[in-house]
Parts: sequence; structure tokens; C-alpha cells
Amino acid sequence: MMDELIARFPDQLDEALVIGKNARLTRPARIDQVFVTGLGGSGIGGDFVASFVRATCSIPYIVSKSYQIPAWVGPHTLAIASSYSGNTEETLSALDMLQQSGAHVIVISSGGRMIDIAKTNGLQYIQLPDNWPSPRACLGYSFVQQLVILERFGLIPAELLEQVTSAASLLRQESADIHERAKRVAELILGKTSVIYTTDRMEPIALRFRQQLNENAKVLCWHHVIPEMNHNELVGWRDRRDDLAVMVFRNRDDFERNQIRLEINKEIISHYTGGFIELYAKGQTQIEQAMYHVHLGDWVSWYLAGLRGVDATEVRVIDFLKTELGNR
Repeated sequence: MMDELIARFPDQLDEALVIGKNARLTRPARIDQVFVTGLGGSGIGGDFVASFVRATCSIPYIVSKSYQIPAWVGPHTLAIASSYSGNTEETLSALDMLQQSGAHVIVISSGGRMIDIAKTNGLQYIQLPDNWPSPRACLGYSFVQQLVILERFGLIPAELLEQVTSAASLLRQESADIHERAKRVAELILGKTSVIYTTDRMEPIALRFRQQLNENAKVLCWHHVIPEMNHNELVGWRDRRDDLAVMVFRNRDDFERNQIRLEINKEIISHYTGGFIELYAKGQTQIEQAMYHVHLGDWVSWYLAGLRGVDATEVRVIDFLKTELGNR
């Protein structure tokens, strides 16, 4: 099941663009900042967009993963509430507060209570297909709609949406190579705890991979970013740790000083673990490179699940948590 969902990711990117093109959206007269609320598979979409638009969007783009909203959210805030299921408890709470704040709210969801609330209260919304059983497999739907909203409202250039199309083509073109790389990486990290590094502008890639290892492969891991980890975590590399596998998601156009830092980090960390894996993205733009890394990481998590003999789709502990929360 999960392998079928991962395989459909390039098609999802194309479909998401069509959905966005057909969405009926009205721009508010004034937008001072953009506030996005969402969690898990829906929240990570906001993280990617924040990274993609920081060089072109002239107003703040803030992502929150909480029940609550900041005090500065108000009538001149464009607020995007994203939940694939439409029933995420924390996002529903934030949505209620957003309506009270007077913010201009747009809902992104496949249905559930959030679409009902949008219809009842006259909120703008973009409705997604409801036939995807795992929200974490719906990253394309989530982040593309946010880009569509920003482009429609004149906050980012249209070329970012064009990069989504080229990213989908790249993933199809590189499919066989991605599978082979993913299999090799999964074999290398089997039985080890993964330590995931990347540069600050690409942190959503590391976060996404961490989440996919958690949910699909049912393992714990951690991530950090360059240059921040050079001011703290690097000191923790002091003892030999053959139980750790370090993976670094890299791009050949990373900021020059960060590339130098990565090389020095490699020299240091390699003294303490034999598992140091560098994964370079293919693609010419940030969106192409990010989607390449995402697709590669998703397949690594799926292959690792198979090697561990676990069901990549199953998330019983999250279902248990939601049931217990509903009873309290």
C-alpha cells in the first residue's frame, strides 16, 4: 500500500497544480504576513514552502504546529489552515482562534470538520481528493496549494509553480536510479540509529526523512542542521559509535561556507562512526532538489520497513493516542 502511494508522488504533484489552478480564491486588500497552521504530514508542507519562498516573498511566512496562534495574528494576516483529514484536533483549535482573530482564512483539506466549518462560515477553501489513506503521503497536495495561494495573491513569482512541474518530470526520469540508491541506503542503515544532517535552507528535507523513518520504518532517529549544529552537537561526537549511521542530504549549490563546514564535519565525525553517507540531489532548482531528496528518502523508509519486517502503513499507536484523547 505505502509503496503505491510513494510511487504516485510525481503524479500527485501534477494533480495538485491542476487543483490549484481551478481553485476559486479572492485576495484580501492587505496582507502583512502569512501564518500557516498544520501538523504531521500537513504541517511539513508549510515548512517546505517557508524554505522555498524566503528568497522571493517580501512578507513573513510563519509555520505553527500548535493548538494556539500568536497574538500578532489579526485582520491583515493571511492564515492557511492545513489538515488533510480535516479532523486534526490541534488544527481545529487553531482554526477557531483564527476566525476570532479576524484573519483572512483559507482552509486546505480533503473534507472532515474543517471543510464543514469553511462552508458554514463562508471561509475560502481548497478541497483535496479524499482517497489517500495516509496523510504523510499527501505532501504534494499540501505544499503545492500553499504555493498556489501565494502566487495567486502576487506574493511569489509564477516560476516556482513551474519548478513543481519540472520536479515531477525529474522524479519520473530518475525513478530507477532513486530506487537503487534507496535500497543501498536502507541496507546500510539497517540495525543502526540514523543521524540526519543537511544545511539550514534544506532542513525540511531532514525533518521529512526523520518523520518517514519514524512512521514507515518504525525507528527512532534525530536530525540537525549546518551551521547551527557546529555550535553545539558537534561537541557530542566524542566516542566511537558504530551503532549510528550518519546521512547528509547535500546539494552542489549549497552556500559555499556551509559546504566547507560539511567537509570539515565529515572529517571529524568519520573518526567516530563508519557509517557516513552523503546523498547529493539531482535537479537544477531548490524545489527540484528538495523533491528529489524527499522521494529518495520516502523510498529509503519503505525499503527499511521491508528489511525490518514491519508494515509501513500501520500507525496503531497514533490511533490509540487519538482514541485516548477523545475519551479525556
